[in-house]
Amino acid sequence: MRFRSLMLGAVFTALAATSALAQSAGGGKSLTIVVGFGPGGGYDVWARLVGRHIGQFLPGNPNVIVQNMPGAGSYVAASWIYNIAPKDGTVIGLISRDVAVGPIIGAPGARFDATKMTWLGTPATDTNVCIANTRAAVQSVDDLFTKELIVGDVGPGSGTRTYPNALNALIGTKFKLVSGFPSSADVFLAMERGEVDGICESLDSVIGKRPDWIKNKTVKILFQGGAEPNPHVDAPFVGDLGKTEDQKAAIRFLYAGQGIGRPFVAPPSLPADKLGALREAFEKTMKDPEFIADAAKSKLEVEPKDGPHLEALVRQIYASPKELVDKMKPFMQ
Repeated sequence: MRFRSLMLGAVFTALAATSALAQSAGGGKSLTIVVGFGPGGGYDVWARLVGRHIGQFLPGNPNVIVQNMPGAGSYVAASWIYNIAPKDGTVIGLISRDVAVGPIIGAPGARFDATKMTWLGTPATDTNVCIANTRAAVQSVDDLFTKELIVGDVGPGSGTRTYPNALNALIGTKFKLVSGFPSSADVFLAMERGEVDGICESLDSVIGKRPDWIKNKTVKILFQGGAEPNPHVDAPFVGDLGKTEDQKAAIRFLYAGQGIGRPFVAPPSLPADKLGALREAFEKTMKDPEFIADAAKSKLEVEPKDGPHLEALVRQIYASPKELVDKMKPFMQ
């Protein structure tokens, strides 16, 4: 019921935006980027960063409008883009990296087929870090198995919920989740107020919003997660926390989305010319010196992957053994 209410509200908002968009799209003057989270979070930062530059590489040099559509860890936005958004190249989206797994694990609200979504690319792949305030009782990964750590999450489909929830069940960590935050920025504020003790979030998001936290040891990185260890992060790798081969395989599946990064997508079945224009514009944006310099100002590193690369990763995820997927479903929904 909660998801349906969120979806309905988002649809009404988006329909109004689409109506306004249709008028301007007729003249080729607007592109809307729909972000699946609230303002201020890492996804919002990336969307606005790309939005400031991509228009110059599209036919007609359209104005770019960034519209937030938070809800259900970006399942609301992903479902809207897939089912409702116009398929004419005037709307693209930025959704959670972990959303791709939603349909195969039967996540409520994942009303799309990730293998049919149009993947445009990502400006960066990610390292996820689980961090704790230095005043928290938990100060190491070993502590997580004996002491409770209260962490904020921004909804299903996001790593802020999926990772700690699944690790609790898989290897016995003691995360306690507090839900209802619109974005990671709100969780950071809650950490500063002492309402929660930590979060599992992308490293670039932590550095971008609180650049001094790690450097000044305001927080402690308990462990890192991703497709592979980040050599620049001095913290245990989540893949090494599994004790058995089954646990390690489950953890690899859990963090598969980190390779997808910050995925920009478009509706399925785009005309070939629209798809080509969007992908070309995205790739040119990623190579643009002004875009790269703008990213550096936000302490973001540009390490892009293109649309076909993301498509291949999604197909790989969907080819996972059914036994593994079934095992992970209860932890990731």
